[in-house]
Amino acid sequence: MTQSFARILAILALPMLAACAGTTQKQPDVVPGYEGIQDGEFFIEPVPAQYLYDGNRRVEVAYTGPEAPGTVVVDTFARKLYLVNEGGTATRYPIAVGREGMSFRGTGVIGRKAEWPSWTPTANMIRTRPDLYAAYAGGLPGGLTNPLGARALYLYRGNRDTMFRIHGTADAASIGHATSAGCIRLFNQDAIDLYNKVPNGTRVKVRDEMESLALEGPQMIDAYGRLVPETPENIARKEKEAAALAKKDARDKAAAEKAERKRLAACERRGIAAEECPRPEAPAAVVTVGTSDSSTAG
Repeated sequence: MTQSFARILAILALPMLAACAGTTQKQPDVVPGYEGIQDGEFFIEPVPAQYLYDGNRRVEVAYTGPEAPGTVVVDTFARKLYLVNEGGTATRYPIAVGREGMSFRGTGVIGRKAEWPSWTPTANMIRTRPDLYAAYAGGLPGGLTNPLGARALYLYRGNRDTMFRIHGTADAASIGHATSAGCIRLFNQDAIDLYNKVPNGTRVKVRDEMESLALEGPQMIDAYGRLVPETPENIARKEKEAAALAKKDARDKAAAEKAERKRLAACERRGIAAEECPRPEAPAAVVTVGTSDSSTAG
């Protein structure tokens, strides 16, 4: 092959190479500690980086609380869980807190642990929301769609189950937020990390509001529904972000109204009445089942 012919072939191949390069998709960012995990028969997806904002990921921190090393401390008001370590430090985990998670205060011990626990809604849950829970009346086996997630820790007092659970979740987006139902949720990766570090009999302390305020300081909800320290900076940021979200909502509403006008105009041109004008297919709804203080597991 002559040099000139080889050069011609190389030039001709450039558009093909560029086309291939153009189809390369950027891989999503994976945050260390929240990678995908093959856990027995189940693969736990990586936690999307958008949910792991500052303050909403597992981290080692200085700890000034009075609890002894080895204690699990739950702060439902600050939406944080601590595993107290030696040397004045603790591992801090972000949590989501459901209504039932706010009902317990004081101390207990981990009386039982379960991997990929099963879950059954209560009769009250089925009665009040049959659309969500009736299908699970016979119980939901452990798995990726189970609301208790990959691991569950059960809090006991005096050898009696308190119905207070610390568990994983099928809904990573909920971590750091208040939820309509359930106890204390963690990212599945964090639930596994905590499960591996604490044995049965571990002491658990659930702070009351005054204890939380003394140790964590005042908290506030930001424009995105996240709990953050109540500081002048965060108050100003909330106002700015709320204004930006309001503008986005207005743009989205205007775009939806424009699309609706176009839909009706297209039907009118075809002689189709407005009430018979077909609507675009809506995406299938994804239902995330909540957990209850008296749901069963294991």
